[in-house]
Amino acid sequence: MPPRESDRPARASTADPRGAVTDGAVPPELPALRRRAVEALTTLAPAAIELGRLFRDAGYELALVGGPVRDAFLGRLSADLDFTTSADPDQTEAILAAWGHSHWDVGREYGTIGAMRHGADGRPDTIVEITTYRSDVYDPTSRKPEVAFGSTLEGDLSRRDFTVNAMAVRLPDLEFVDPFDGLSDLAARLLRTPVAPSQSFDDDPLRMMRAARFTAQLGFRIVPDVAEALAAMAERITIVSAERIRDELTKTLLAESPRAGLEVLVDSGLADHILPELSGMRLEINEHHRHKDVYEHSLTVLDQAIGLETDAAGPVPRPDLVLRFAALLHDCGKPATRRLEPGGTVSFHHHEVVGATLAARRLKALRYDKATVQDVARLIELHLRFHGYGEAGWSDAAVRRYVTDAGPLLERLHRLTRSDSTTRNRRKADRLSFAYDDLEARIADLSERESLAAIRPDLDGRQIMEILGVPAGPTVGKAYAFLLELRMEQGPLDEEQVTAALLAWWAGQQH
Repeated sequence: MPPRESDRPARASTADPRGAVTDGAVPPELPALRRRAVEALTTLAPAAIELGRLFRDAGYELALVGGPVRDAFLGRLSADLDFTTSADPDQTEAILAAWGHSHWDVGREYGTIGAMRHGADGRPDTIVEITTYRSDVYDPTSRKPEVAFGSTLEGDLSRRDFTVNAMAVRLPDLEFVDPFDGLSDLAARLLRTPVAPSQSFDDDPLRMMRAARFTAQLGFRIVPDVAEALAAMAERITIVSAERIRDELTKTLLAESPRAGLEVLVDSGLADHILPELSGMRLEINEHHRHKDVYEHSLTVLDQAIGLETDAAGPVPRPDLVLRFAALLHDCGKPATRRLEPGGTVSFHHHEVVGATLAARRLKALRYDKATVQDVARLIELHLRFHGYGEAGWSDAAVRRYVTDAGPLLERLHRLTRSDSTTRNRRKADRLSFAYDDLEARIADLSERESLAAIRPDLDGRQIMEILGVPAGPTVGKAYAFLLELRMEQGPLDEEQVTAALLAWWAGQQH
């Protein structure tokens, strides 16, 4: 059965080139959206329709809400379905326990019960989360909502973040419910709040970050009154937990085109509170234009790094959070190291070291895992290592050190270094590209002749102790470090050569 719209008259909205919203004719995209929705919703997982019947037979309402409805109009359908219901959590749990192969109640405090159903092959097929109608609000000083259950679907939809997520489909009859005309906003690719933006963001400040995320993920534009509220209320994001901010920031960065979302964060002032290293890169260009706008440069580097990510079979499968963070923050140490030199030039000495420290500190504060923090910081620290290769040339020893220092981050470092070239001077850009081509070719050549992936001394600790006649201890460690340096400088040696070198070193240690 195709979805039928409720009787509420729709508000048609279009966007002018400046982003203002005007009333007018129904956007031409609406018919196509409706057709896609019919196709998507009529192929909705049979389990969802079945659930609708089960709730109706038990005397309750059930509706598909939020992202799954929005995505249906965009021609997408998720296996993870979100519902809202007039049933309370206990009543919902009783129905889901009989319907699914497993269920959970970790969200009971917020009225949410989840369940999973397996397909014919025994694998998880459909995952659902069903939440009792809610009308909760946030205390101005609290990070958590004061949960209050509501009584109507329309009331529940009014507390959603944006109109495009405040649409629902009543089940099992597939009745489309759109009290805030989210479909017109979806057609016009606009982000608008169901209630006044200030009320919506006051209720849940994280919605401000979702505005940035949807801009990045879906290519939406923010209507003026929402943009004004973002700027006026940006500081309120500070009451939200670091973990929730981290999750939204991650989703924004992993979007297909994160740049637009990041620009929302900076332009609104949100970045000043959650990622000040990003907004801090908006340096004033001096009167001689001797250096680039670091902020715009960093966004361009991010775009270029994304373009160098690989498919799932490649060395850096997209989307890669570590590469994207490193590209975005690789120059975050420049504001702190900016110096005006004689002659009017500007320098940023050791900004890569300072930037690595700043990035690590910020990612830790956002509760990113240890591996992500370390990898991003290491890439930032190494991102300038290549510079000078084309002019001075490197010995094989320098190439070995480059590979060893990068370790498992080498493929990401390749992409970060290449992305860091944003010069408009075609000759200079080509020279940098050719130089890095040459470095990669040398790495490949050395890798064929020696094991660059895991460079170790030609003798292990046991052999060192046997040759020198010493027990385990600091002396073995020093000998190992000497042999590792020898391996870097000269490449693989045969046993006779490395033994002679070790004995000569040992003799020098006795004096």
